[in-house]
Amino acid sequence: MHNSGRVTITSIPKENRSNYMSYLIQADENQQMINTYINKGELFSIREAENTVGAVLFIPVDEQTIELKNIAIDASSRGKGIGKAVIEAAILLFKEKGFSTLIVGTANSSIENIVFYQKAGFRISGVRKDFFEDYPETIYENGIRALDMVMFERKISEERRLDE
Repeated sequence: MHNSGRVTITSIPKENRSNYMSYLIQADENQQMINTYINKGELFSIREAENTVGAVLFIPVDEQTIELKNIAIDASSRGKGIGKAVIEAAILLFKEKGFSTLIVGTANSSIENIVFYQKAGFRISGVRKDFFEDYPETIYENGIRALDMVMFERKISEERRLDE
């Protein structure tokens, strides 16, 4: 369990991860795609006070890089700083584990996400062209077809811990 002051993230065991599908599907509309990664990395419940308000999944890319694969917060709890608090808690957690970079990708059509990640300290690091062409259903957001994944990164630490 990691606490950022107002938000707590608690690790979810693999056998209970399917209980959080209703959250994960808010951020990735395709359950078939979620099933390809739900049991990888670390899934956390997001709690504010006594209420579960979302879920977040991180998957290691390599020894230095961790990917924020999915984050979803209840619609009624959005816009209150919870997402940013989750990212700050994760930064502390993964810094302790020796990671130096946190990455995340979102669709070119996800305008709100693009704004959110930049406000949370991420910088654009690349584009994965045609990423969403493999999705079984065509996705449109904000009147824009989701085709490319915009990648962001945020440095966690310039140095890795030597004891990891």
